Amino acid sequence: MEFLRPATWDEALAAKAEHPGALPISGGTDVMVEINFDATRPEYLLDLTRIEELTDWSADGERLRIGAGVTYTSLIADLADRLPGLAMASRTVGSPQIRNRGTVAGNLGSASPAGDAHPPLLADDAVVEAHSARGVRHIPITEFYTGVKRNALEPDELIAAVLVPPADGPQQFAKIGTRNAMVISVTAFGLALHPSTGTVGAAFGSAAPTPRRATKAEQFLAAELTESGRWDSRAELDPAAVTRFGALVAEAATPIDDVRGTADYRTHALSVMARRTLVWAWTDYRRKRVRTCA
Repeated sequence: MEFLRPATWDEALAAKAEHPGALPISGGTDVMVEINFDATRPEYLLDLTRIEELTDWSADGERLRIGAGVTYTSLIADLADRLPGLAMASRTVGSPQIRNRGTVAGNLGSASPAGDAHPPLLADDAVVEAHSARGVRHIPITEFYTGVKRNALEPDELIAAVLVPPADGPQQFAKIGTRNAMVISVTAFGLALHPSTGTVGAAFGSAAPTPRRATKAEQFLAAELTESGRWDSRAELDPAAVTRFGALVAEAATPIDDVRGTADYRTHALSVMARRTLVWAWTDYRRKRVRTCA
């Protein structure tokens, strides 16, 4: 295995163009596990840790541009107020040591259905910014996942950043594992309420071959909140609507039985998490109205 260590982004893209099979490594929290267990043995490793520009984030129009080298720890410290759902998910990733090294872009590159960053990125309608020596391509997050641990990157492309709109309403994330910490999710759920557009983002992981949005659940809840006038009144939720939302989220899942949990358990857990996160998010939404009026 050869080790490539470019000093600049242009050098990295040139190396990837010359060696399309080169496996990028930054935090290494997924890559080294795969290598240590001999699950993958690339001819080349492409080390991106010397490229400082990847560790920056900035405002990019109506979105935040999070560089591919921004760690979970940095995201929690710097962006929790702007991206609360993604920050909540980041806090559940591994241990402090793993959060200090791991990145959201690494989660995207691995494209595991159990990746914790995927549900909030889907709920936020994020965009993946991919670079190659040929140019720049923006991939909507809903088109990025193509199969189990497969993504839409071309062989010569590298993830430069992920573009995420800052929250315009409450966001929540919930995860179930076989223990309380340092665990791969049995299933996970992300929710984002968008009062400015009257829309809802709802997505889950580890309950389908790829991370997935619960489109029918999103449409149902958005219509319910609009037709009932609750976006404006911030009245309490209809319990029947909460139950229906949870059921629609569960219907969107196509889980399997594995060593971490059964398909039935994942389906039930998703329904419970969807209901709970909706109540939590709506409570936050109503409290902000109370504080504004006080």
